[in-house]
Amino acid sequence: MSNQGPLSTGGCTSEQFAEVVKALDGDSAAATALCQVFATSNRTEEIAFGLNTVFMVLSGALVFIMASFAMLEAGAIRSKNAMNILLQTVLDGAASAIMWYLVGFGFAYGIGDRPNGFIGDALFGLARYKSHETVTDVRGDWTSWFFQWAFCATAATIPAGAVAERFNFNAYLGYSLFLGGFVYPVVVHWVWCRTGWLGYGTDAPLLGAGMIDFAGSGVVHMTGGLAGLIGATMVGPRMGRFDSNGQPVHMPGHSAILVVLGTVLLWFGWYGFNPGSALVADNANVASVAGRAAVTTTLSGAAGGLTCLVIAVWRGRSWDLTYLCNGMLVGFVSITAGCSVLEPWAALLCGGVAAVLFEAACEGLLKLRIDDVVSAGPMHGVCGAWGVLIVGLLAKKEYVEQTFDRDIYPHGLFYGGGGKLLASQVIGILAIAGWVFGTMGPFFAAFRAVGSLRISAEDETLGLDASKHGVRNLGRAGVRKAMPSCRTLDPLNCVVSHISCRVESAASFPITPSSCTT
Repeated sequence: MSNQGPLSTGGCTSEQFAEVVKALDGDSAAATALCQVFATSNRTEEIAFGLNTVFMVLSGALVFIMASFAMLEAGAIRSKNAMNILLQTVLDGAASAIMWYLVGFGFAYGIGDRPNGFIGDALFGLARYKSHETVTDVRGDWTSWFFQWAFCATAATIPAGAVAERFNFNAYLGYSLFLGGFVYPVVVHWVWCRTGWLGYGTDAPLLGAGMIDFAGSGVVHMTGGLAGLIGATMVGPRMGRFDSNGQPVHMPGHSAILVVLGTVLLWFGWYGFNPGSALVADNANVASVAGRAAVTTTLSGAAGGLTCLVIAVWRGRSWDLTYLCNGMLVGFVSITAGCSVLEPWAALLCGGVAAVLFEAACEGLLKLRIDDVVSAGPMHGVCGAWGVLIVGLLAKKEYVEQTFDRDIYPHGLFYGGGGKLLASQVIGILAIAGWVFGTMGPFFAAFRAVGSLRISAEDETLGLDASKHGVRNLGRAGVRKAMPSCRTLDPLNCVVSHISCRVESAASFPITPSSCTT
């Protein structure tokens, strides 16, 4: 509510009203009118602030729905490890929240007495953080912490699927804290903080342009995807993933339903991720940017999905559901950087090319015998880099200027914008890749050196759910083996046996091994 005093003085306090009357040579009517204008202006600002707060909170909540990576990852792996991957995803949310509060937000956005382009130096533990009483822009209010934490949690979740089914839980906990509290926040500071050396929002941006990454193809997805790729390389492939000749052995996931559920929830969450990165919704210009981001996001995801599906048919895999889901996700990942500055036709191109790059990268990893279970490296690392690069090629001048509210701004090379923006994008890709490899590589290597990166062969064979979490996830095949024979049961129990034998979900049953026959 406004703190401006009674309306009888036009919205001013008595002291303010007296000062205004004095300044207007005793004209109380004019003073009252002036105070009413002042009160109306303040009220308008408060309404705008409230609208922006609701917009950012809802957008942040949509972004957090992207924790549904857990559904996709659980469906893409074997049922004996499903609980482990779900636990890791929930852990990422909790661990990233604590680290984002303690140090992450400060490293990302803190501007203290000695600001620098590499890392933030204030706001640790939200000390001296401003509220609506001291700021008029929601981007400096509590809402900003919540919205940006959701992005941090998303980045932290990405690598879980890459290292699934054989990664030591203690090492994963350490990774989650390290990436959420240090690795990711530094990249954020470079690109999205106004004092960062790489971003477009500084007073003296790199090469006069700075790197444009509107919603995080590079900042979020490259960081998480490359971290997952490094982890998958360091920990080695799952037992049985490659035969004695080095050829890949197909290890299908246990639930296509979970894969589709995760994909659809991620699709939904991307409408907070990309349009929500407009940050405010109190004027037509910014609203147009958010709307365009929603359109390009939709088109790029659709193009990526259909392109991957065509590739599947061309390669003799028929109409493959997994290809469709992965293709849509790579389309969303790649458009995230340029969703506000690319035209719709360019969004289609972005998603289509991303699908081709994704398939090529997946084949490359198999040739190198790198077992990235959910293809997080190709999907988020490679396609995230492509999303950053296409901005330097096809960012439209009018859209760039509208997005960043500047009359003159470098734009895409193919639109006559010169090479400054493209060069900044390339430098950004190399910088993010170098930082992630330079930090996560030694981190994973240290755990491997002390034998704490990978679980034992016995635990891997049994499954992480049973060996580490005390849960026996049997699935349909396991239930059939575990249920008693109908020959030893009365008719009612026999019916129950047959129903149980067809249970699809991974569940725990207090039963003894036997046969499930008629």
